[in-house]
Amino acid sequence: MQIGCIVITLFMGVPIYLIALAALSSRESLNTFPLPLLPTDVSGETMTTFLQSTGIVGGLLNSLTIGLSTVVLALLIGLPAGYALARYAFRGRNPYQLGLLLTRALPIVVLSVPLARIFLDTGLYDTTYAVTLLHTALALPTTILITSAIFLGVSREQEEAAMIFGASPLKAFVRVVVPQALPGIAASAMFTFVLSWNEVLGASILTLNRRTLPAQVLATLADSPLAFRFAGGLALVLPALIFIAVVRRYLLNMWGTTLR
Repeated sequence: MQIGCIVITLFMGVPIYLIALAALSSRESLNTFPLPLLPTDVSGETMTTFLQSTGIVGGLLNSLTIGLSTVVLALLIGLPAGYALARYAFRGRNPYQLGLLLTRALPIVVLSVPLARIFLDTGLYDTTYAVTLLHTALALPTTILITSAIFLGVSREQEEAAMIFGASPLKAFVRVVVPQALPGIAASAMFTFVLSWNEVLGASILTLNRRTLPAQVLATLADSPLAFRFAGGLALVLPALIFIAVVRRYLLNMWGTTLR
């Protein structure tokens, strides 16, 4: 078991380490053979050149704007839907949950091409709003199912007791349910942000001049030098690593695992 964990960790960690090593090395050291496996000539030249390239800072800002907007919109729509699934029994609830999963089975290009046509007609094409709407549609099934599972674990009796003592349903939800469901809500929000950050195909189809960072890197990848590719890879991986570090405690709480 432990050997399996070590192998999986190395399988995932070694490529990230090699990308970081190349991105933080000077261009001269990248041309040496064999390449050293330990940092011997650390330099920020490659990352600085990457960040100063055309469209990178704009793409970074677009990614942050779209990611945060997607989180807000997905929670505004997904939280009530998840609460309804957890608290109320209604006809068609199980087929509805299955339908949510089926929407995630659709290839992104199936959604993006018709949406591109609609956005061209409505004037939303090549805007951050268009990508935000697409990412929200992609994130909603996960948001609804995760929050539904979290709300199921919140005691209904405590919520009803709050209403017996005079709290309105909304106040009981905000004061009793939300604090207990906060780790799951936070984990769902971070899943949504990472999904939006890493999505590239839809953003490439729906934008030309307002591309996200992954779409911008992909568009310039073929004509870029090797150092630029490593720097772009590190810039795309870093947010996911930060996500794992931040969300670890919330995920363990959500899954009912003892925090070590």
